[in-house]
Amino acid sequence: MLAVRLGRAVQTSDLGFAALAADTDARALLFPTGVPAAIETASGLWCRLGSAASSPALPTPSASFVASAAEQAGWRWHFDPPDISVARTAGRAVDALDVHMLRSCAEQFLDLDRRHGGGHARTFLGDFLTRDVTPLLRGRYADAVGRKLFAAAAELTGMAAFMSYDIGDHGTAQRAFIQALRLSKAAGDRLHGAHILANLATQAIFLGLPSEAVRLARATVEGAGRHPGAMVAARLHATAANAHALAGDRHGFAKTIARAAHALEHAKAGPSWARYFSPAHLAGTAMRSLLDLDRPGEALRYQEQALDLGPANLRTRALHTALTATAHARAGHIDQAALLAVQALQLARQVRSRRVTARIVLLADVLSPHLSVAEVSAFLDQLPDHVTAEQISRAAGGTAAPG
Repeated sequence: MLAVRLGRAVQTSDLGFAALAADTDARALLFPTGVPAAIETASGLWCRLGSAASSPALPTPSASFVASAAEQAGWRWHFDPPDISVARTAGRAVDALDVHMLRSCAEQFLDLDRRHGGGHARTFLGDFLTRDVTPLLRGRYADAVGRKLFAAAAELTGMAAFMSYDIGDHGTAQRAFIQALRLSKAAGDRLHGAHILANLATQAIFLGLPSEAVRLARATVEGAGRHPGAMVAARLHATAANAHALAGDRHGFAKTIARAAHALEHAKAGPSWARYFSPAHLAGTAMRSLLDLDRPGEALRYQEQALDLGPANLRTRALHTALTATAHARAGHIDQAALLAVQALQLARQVRSRRVTARIVLLADVLSPHLSVAEVSAFLDQLPDHVTAEQISRAAGGTAAPG
């Protein structure tokens, strides 16, 4: 209402809450020791996400990524003792129907994210977490229901983190990933915790931090245990492969991508949050990794599989189309690269994702020496209509990891 009256966007800093926001950012970098602290830290972070209603779809990042905090959180998740009980005896009664409602909403938010990008629904998700999930966590429940409640809250927080990562708000993304990791530990859900830690590794890959990415990926695989299930194993090994490739480790890449492929071949079903991982996603990871290893010809062996995506995976299609165009360009197939570049640009118009923008910017950089090719010139002429100078500047700071 205040924004309407003033006729402009109002930020928390305008209201004198800058110190509170900074304190929330600092606390959210830490892995909370007890369950009550986990509830309050996550709730504070969710409130910050929900208060961004008047911010642009692709906001200016509010906090920085701290590599050491990610590794410390991974260590705490792996080695801290489990929570003996999460039961609470005060507040409103919470039951299995409440948890079912959260999981139904999670599916809808996940669909919105994959179809339209992280910039579309992050604020709505932050508001939902604050208004609906916080009161449940502060309610009354037995340990068994509480574990399921924490698992649902962890899944939703992980989504908020991924949306933040997707739109380039890396500090917020890291903090949300850390809190999702803590909520997963409270739930006793080790596999989801490994999935969240893998997302932190993926973020480190995007930010061009190879040593941190390799350490996080290794911790992910070790923390998941000896038998995480084929689908989860495929997703975790794929992240490790990408990390090794970024570090220039060809042997490490070959070993882990082979493990990922073997696991995916034997995958039947997995947890709801892992079912997105398909042969197309693995192919995209292989392509990106081979480009990092300067092997564009080999990367193109995966192009058909990388683009074999369903209509719900619009963002991934945009990412993989731009990735395939980049591989063609680096292999010297300029005409084919330019045709795919135009397609990638058309797909990019339909999503709010700085990762997609970063991939488009990288593609433009690779194609720019070939202005004499008519199709390249046409692509570069269209670029300013869909990608602003500010987006180009911001996207250039990332290396565009696969979707």
